[in-house]
Amino acid sequence: MFSKILIANRGEIAIRIIRTCNRLGIDTVAVYSDADTRSLHRQLADEAVHIGESASQKSYLVIDKIIDAAKSTGCEAIHPGYGFLSENAEFAKAVAAAGMVFIGPGAEAVDVMGDKITSKELAKNAGVPVIPGHIEALKDDKEALRIAEDIGYPVLLKPAAGGGGKGMRIVHKPEEMSDALAAARQETQKAFNDTRIFVERFIENPRHIEIQILADSHGNVIHLGERECSVQRRYQKVIEESPSPAVTPELREKMGKAACDLARQAGYVSAGTVEYVMDNQHNFYFLEMNTRLQVEHPVTEMVTGLDLVEWQLRIAAGEKLPLAQDQVKLNGWAIEARICAEEPNRDFMPSTGLITRYFAPRGTGVRVDSGVNIGSRVDVYYDSMLAKLICYGKTREDARHNLIEALNGYHIEGVSNNIDFVTSVVCLQEFAEGELNTNFISQHFEGGICKRSPSQSHLRLCALTAALIYHVRTVAVRESLRPMVSDIGGKDDIGVLHTYTVRKGDDSFEVILKGPIISGKTMTIEVDGTVYEVNVPVFEFFRRRLKLIINGQPYRFRLRLEHSFLHMSFNGISGIFEVYTPGEWDMLRYMPKKEKKVRNDLLTCPMPGMIVDVQAKKGDRVFKGQNLVILESMKMESGVASPIDGVVAEVMVESGQAVETEQVLIRFEV
Repeated sequence: MFSKILIANRGEIAIRIIRTCNRLGIDTVAVYSDADTRSLHRQLADEAVHIGESASQKSYLVIDKIIDAAKSTGCEAIHPGYGFLSENAEFAKAVAAAGMVFIGPGAEAVDVMGDKITSKELAKNAGVPVIPGHIEALKDDKEALRIAEDIGYPVLLKPAAGGGGKGMRIVHKPEEMSDALAAARQETQKAFNDTRIFVERFIENPRHIEIQILADSHGNVIHLGERECSVQRRYQKVIEESPSPAVTPELREKMGKAACDLARQAGYVSAGTVEYVMDNQHNFYFLEMNTRLQVEHPVTEMVTGLDLVEWQLRIAAGEKLPLAQDQVKLNGWAIEARICAEEPNRDFMPSTGLITRYFAPRGTGVRVDSGVNIGSRVDVYYDSMLAKLICYGKTREDARHNLIEALNGYHIEGVSNNIDFVTSVVCLQEFAEGELNTNFISQHFEGGICKRSPSQSHLRLCALTAALIYHVRTVAVRESLRPMVSDIGGKDDIGVLHTYTVRKGDDSFEVILKGPIISGKTMTIEVDGTVYEVNVPVFEFFRRRLKLIINGQPYRFRLRLEHSFLHMSFNGISGIFEVYTPGEWDMLRYMPKKEKKVRNDLLTCPMPGMIVDVQAKKGDRVFKGQNLVILESMKMESGVASPIDGVVAEVMVESGQAVETEQVLIRFEV
């Protein structure tokens, strides 16, 4: 086994690798850029080497800097993690040429399987079903249109290199092809330094199923079952689980055998993942092979009991696999949620900033792989993922319930995040029933908000909590004035019913608190006629999380005071809850409503980033929905569309300029 390795990555995956190395007694060397000077992965490694500027093209993607860092610290091997150089054959070759071990497959396998075109050819030769399409790089628009007509619309444009959804575009009709192909090439050039794009039939509403394999250098290949990764946004996974609710033991054996056959055909050694799309008839087709560790590998670890990083290390060191295929057992269920710095209600735009509060959930069956903590800065240079929350259960419903409770207690402030969004996903009945496909989010959400109204039972629990907190705060103030009660003629009101109206948006609830509020005792609270028995906790008002035992069941709420109102998150419900006494509520109902004025003469920046292209100039007539500016942030390009039909009065930015959220990009004539 190695005594020291370098980790050519950052964030949560670097920390994940460090954790296994610490257990095995392997020293670790981290690399870091300017932006990661105070990062957790740098702090947790045994040594750390600075490799350059914040932009990944000048640090984490520079092969020579990584090799030099490993040599200078006496490393025997390099673990690439995922992303960055993990699927770069030239990097694997450079590591070997430098006399070190690349902890992953050989350069030839990386080259063949990391390329979407050659890997599909290999899959066909191995007898693995592939999606109908053209598995050669497109020459130009004319060829793309001809092939699309042959295989039928819609089609999917895909980069030959890389992954993570970057460079992919769906084309529904011929007139969309030219712009889509240009955008795909531009994005894949920036992400992978490769402009090759191929085309295949777009299978509508498929499931995304992947098989985890392990292969050693002694000819042994096994699979560790499947992962369901169908819940996605922008082709990037949001929720993953193992096993899949749609895969039977017979289908698992068939998909697993095909994955192992492909690995043998490629001469593959190390951990890897074969990805499939599966249609409604359970026909599966080869999508791609990832020649690295996957982001979602923890769900496989939790149901198999294996440490995949450990076996990457052992395989790279020449050891044999510990198990034969018939010894692999899947026990229980695991579900993972990706926690990202983004704004779901703004089309999942990335968010940046300083994390001012951070609390990750803990407990039996709860695992958090995080790359951040309080004080961590989230910049525009890297991927938006902050952490992964993985929960285990004996059954899928146990795992789902544990995940919901853990999400309710996951608290991050300082950057916008998707915690409430992913909670609302796993709370949906369709998710609970396993009715999943890759369009799950677009089918059930619009603008990051669930199309279905929140559960009234969940809203009542929120109203109960808001009224209880409001009342306890009021009583606390009153108690502080108790010495004055006898002097001013006041009286104690213990035992009196207290009635409040709690409002969230258009929903309102009447809440009645009965009996004295005594910590550790049970009191009765009635919400719109429904009676709840609540065990009163010890209230600490500086805390942002609250656990209540309601009718014998524990519930967790995330809280934040905003002026005199309470911002609460619970089971995907998130927003301000206003509490009123009867007199205040009567006054509010009869107050005239103010109309909110919306300014539409400006195009503002939706997120921090870098201007890639400005597609309008002064005097141009533009139309609502037309992309006027192309913005790059966190390795993704996005169009910023005109909010109106109008004429451009002034362009305020230029290509290559760094911009911040709400900065004015374009002004329109009024």
